Amino acid sequence: MSPNPSTRLPRITVTEPEFESLSRLANAALETLPDVAEELLHELERARIVSEKAAKPDVVRMNSTVLYRQEGGTERRVTLVYPAEADISEGRVSIMTPIGTALIGLGVGQSIAWANRAGKRQQLTVVAVDPPGGNPR
Repeated sequence: MSPNPSTRLPRITVTEPEFESLSRLANAALETLPDVAEELLHELERARIVSEKAAKPDVVRMNSTVLYRQEGGTERRVTLVYPAEADISEGRVSIMTPIGTALIGLGVGQSIAWANRAGKRQQLTVVAVDPPGGNPR
């Protein structure tokens, strides 16, 4: 029996330096934020690791600005950041949140189901990615 395509996880890509720093961050957070830390580690385990040079500009990385569409069509633009730089009022979302963990490594056009802090499953699709330090598209 083949897996249901709607539950299959999309392929994700992470650069070597981000893989290292995110692995350290997630392992350090296992005591304080076990659910999110374990989810991030799971995402990193299944990620394709590439060199910095091989990173594609349309893949969500740390400090990328992402436009994504939620179920129902609502779009939101956020920048994915490390916890110390997070500020939801400024649209800076921490990697150590369910949405941040869901976004890392996705490319334009990819979708993923994720569970918010209340445990509700939601689907999002990446519409556009501005690379770290890049120009908005």
